[in-house]
Parts: sequence; structure tokens; C-alpha cells
Amino acid sequence: METVTSKHTETECFRDVLILRRKDHKPASSGLFPEESRVVVVEGFDAALEELQHAHYDLIVIEDVGLLASQRGTIAHQSSVILETISQGVGIFDLSGNLLWGNHRFEELPQDVLEKLKTRCLALFAETISEGYAERAGRRLSIKGVDGSCFEATASAIMDDQERISQIAVVIWDATSSRQLRQKLDAIDWAGRELVHLESSRVEKLDIPGRLSLLEEKIIHCTREVLGFDKFCIRLLDKKANRLEIILSSGLSDRAKNIDIYASTENNGISGYVAATGRSYICPNVSQDRRYLYGIDNAGSSLTVPLFLQDKVVGVFNIESERAGAFTEDDRQFAEIFGRYVAIAMNILDLLVVERSHATGQIADNVTAEISGPLNDILTEATSLMEEYIGRDDLRGKLESICDNVAAVRRVLKQLASGPTGLIDHSRTLPTKDAVISDKSILVVDDEPIIRETITDILTGAGADVAGARDGNEAIAMATARKYDLILSDIKMPQKSGYDIFAAAKDANPEVPIVFMTGFGYDPNHSIIRARQEGLAGVLYKPFKVSEFLTLIKDVLREAKVQAS
Repeated sequence: METVTSKHTETECFRDVLILRRKDHKPASSGLFPEESRVVVVEGFDAALEELQHAHYDLIVIEDVGLLASQRGTIAHQSSVILETISQGVGIFDLSGNLLWGNHRFEELPQDVLEKLKTRCLALFAETISEGYAERAGRRLSIKGVDGSCFEATASAIMDDQERISQIAVVIWDATSSRQLRQKLDAIDWAGRELVHLESSRVEKLDIPGRLSLLEEKIIHCTREVLGFDKFCIRLLDKKANRLEIILSSGLSDRAKNIDIYASTENNGISGYVAATGRSYICPNVSQDRRYLYGIDNAGSSLTVPLFLQDKVVGVFNIESERAGAFTEDDRQFAEIFGRYVAIAMNILDLLVVERSHATGQIADNVTAEISGPLNDILTEATSLMEEYIGRDDLRGKLESICDNVAAVRRVLKQLASGPTGLIDHSRTLPTKDAVISDKSILVVDDEPIIRETITDILTGAGADVAGARDGNEAIAMATARKYDLILSDIKMPQKSGYDIFAAAKDANPEVPIVFMTGFGYDPNHSIIRARQEGLAGVLYKPFKVSEFLTLIKDVLREAKVQAS
């Protein structure tokens, strides 16, 4: 770049001048401008554009017309390259439907799509053509190919100097994958609504295991039909133990079911990592991923997404395939959306693993928070009315009763908030001898001392000989060492599952009736479903009433007596 001055006066009105010339071009304009003018000379269009971005000029001089022509040629070439490399097809029709020009993507369109496009474009602009005016707005249209492919297009009118339509320009692109994506999202939305629609008359008639089976049936169906995968596993997070428990699975090997996995980024596989971080994980090749733990036989790849409920990880959804590289980013997004529905459905059925020592208290706290305001309003209004009805003992008595009821509701909530015992009304129930229960030997298995002791007190008061076990190993040792008339066992126990205890007790004494206890319908490893097929006598869902508890115990003991006789 150079700056020159001149004493010439014919161009003295131009104070700032930019001259564009070629490198090898002989200067021709420098002496045309007065001495006080600022003349800047640059070589090439790029340098000129750079200068124009930083300074203002009254005049721009291009000394070589060939330079402008060559630049135009470059621009034309670049435009041609762009039109040939973009992912959309671009074409121009005349008003008779003849293709005047098209880039290579346009020319590659299937013949049936091209014919439909031409026909639709002429129909769209038929009125415009016949009336002799031009409508500038583009028109959107969709075209479906005979092979099921889908195309989206925009057609726009090209006007002549008289503002009349002369040609039709079309931009068209293959929308098959995006259409399929929308259809899949619609299918996932439908599947999600199916999962969470659990209040129907069919569901109301089912007990907790029946509802779990129904939910499992829906999840398996939706995963296969919507996501296109049939080998998967859902694990819920037991926050007390920080362990991921299998709630249901399809196609998972027995070896994989017996692996203990915790929510941790190290040494707990992909599921543990996802539960700990809340981030999804695509494993394209299980043989090359150090985090992968055994899942299905002959696994090639896997996809694991977190199950979120109110932005908290409550479990993981793991899908596996025998083919390497089977999962894409689209699959991840679909699985994440579907996983949220799964978590909501689990929550609706009270199937989420919760810390049982705080669960009822948390529920009570939530209920207390919800009704605290209304209770205060009732109490305030009742107290005010009592002052107005001095001398009306009948009305004051009713108002006093209302106040007493409010206080009673608060006492019950406070009692519940102190923590569950497994039995709701045990403190108001006096132990009494019962002919059916009296002298029966009963083993109570539960890792929570307060539940074990409460049930023991009630059964002992009814006349039973009660023994207690604190974990799975102790329960199995006691159940195989002597015969019991009845075994009551929680299904989620340290060291052994409820089903392990059931199977060992039945091996030692096939006639012994066994009743499972569980909180919030949680059934790890399908203990209830598996045991029911092998003679499970009954199930109690915590928290339960003493009357319900005793009724079931007596029914089971009577049935056992009938079968033994």
C-alpha cells in the first residue's frame, strides 16, 4: 500500500481517494488528484475491502477494467461451487414446466419426485401466472416419493422487468430422516403417556405386584416397538446403600443380574458412572471400554441414560446390543426422553427405592407442609366463632370438637414424621391372645430394629413364640436350623435377597408358609413375582395397620393348617 499526492486541480473535490490496481500494473491515476488529497493505493480486492473497513473514502478508482472482470469471474465461479456443494437441490422451471437449470442434487432427484414437484409448482403459481401479477412470497410444499422418502421444498417466483412472473425457482431437500425423527418422538410421547396412565379401572383392581407386572409389560413393549431394542435393564438407586438395584430387565444374563453396582464413577461400570454423574454414556465397543461390566451374552455395544425425577438421578436405563456401534446420538436423546417417563411411572406406583427409615416421615412432612395453612385457617375461624356464640353451648361444643380434630390431625402427622414402624396404629392396639396365633413359632426377618421389635411385640402379645433375624444370612441359618410355623421376611435384606431367604427356607421345610413384607411396593430382583410362582403365602406393604397384619397372619396360618391335615 502507498499514499501519493498531486498538484492537479480538476479533482480537488475528492479529499480521500482509494486506488485499486494490480501488482504489475503501471500507475495511471496518482497524478490526477490535488496535493491536499489523501490518496491510498492498494493491490487486489482483499486489500481494498480491508481498507474500506477502517476508513472512509470519497472516491474509489479501479485502474484496470480487467481486474473487475476477473473478480466477477471469480465470484461467479464461487457461486457455482456453492450451488453445487450445498446439501439442497436448486432448480429453475419455466412457466411450461421445463427444467431450465438445476444443480447436481436437483438432477439426482427421483423421477417421480421431480414430476410431482413440477406439477405442484405450476399449480401453486397458476393463479399468479394467469392474472399477470407476481407474488414474491415463497410457497412451502411436501412431496412423498414412491419409495416412502419425504421431501420438503420452497418454490419462489422469478420476476421480469415488468414485474411479471417469468420463471419458478425451487429449493428442495430430503426430509426423510427428520420426518422419521418427528414420528419417533411422537411415538415416544405416546409411549410415555401409556406408561404414566396408571389410574385406569384395570390398574385400580391390581395389587402392587400386579401393577409392577403391568408396568414391566408396558416398558418392555414400548422399548421394543418404539426404541427398537429388546435387551435392556432398569436399575433404581437405593440412596441408603447407594446401590443400583435391578427393578426389571429383558434379555439380561443371570451373571449380570448378580453384579453389585453402586453409584460411583470408579469400579462400578457404566451404570455406576451414569448414576453418579447424571450423564448419558454411549459405549460403541464394549471390548475396548474399561468401564463396561458384563451385561448380555455376546454384547457389542451399549447405551446407558440416567433416570431423572425432578432433576435428581433415581436410577439408570441401560440398553445393550450384540452389534458394535449400534447406538447413535438420536438413540441417546430418545432414551433420555423415554427414561423420564419411566421414572415418573415408577414414582406413580411408589416403586422408587427410598430410605425406608425416613420415607414415611418425609411423606408426613410433605403432607404437613401442604395442609398446615388450611389447618390454621380452620382453627382460627373456629376459635373466632366460639367467641361469638357465648351462651350457645351446643354450637360451642361443635366448634370445640373441630378444634380437637385439628389437634388430632397434627398429632398423627407428628407421629408419622418421627419415622415409620411398619405398622401405622400399633401404639393404640393392646396385645391380646389369639387362638389361631397362640403357641405358633414365627420367625420375623427385618434389618430395621424398630419394625422387627414392633411386630415381635404384637405377635408375642397374641401368644406366639417369636424369633428375629437381622440380615439374610442370619435368617437362612435360623430357618434351616429349626422348623417354624410361619416366616415373615422383608424382601430387601442385607447380604441376601428376600427370594434367597424364601428359597432356603422352602428347601429346609417345604410346608412352611412365608409372607413377604416390603415398603412402597419395591421388589428387587422380582422376589415377589418369583416367590409367588413357588408358593408365597402373602405380601404385606408397609406401612400397614395392625388389624390388616393380624388378619393376614391368621388367614395364612389357617390355610397352612388345612393343607397339613
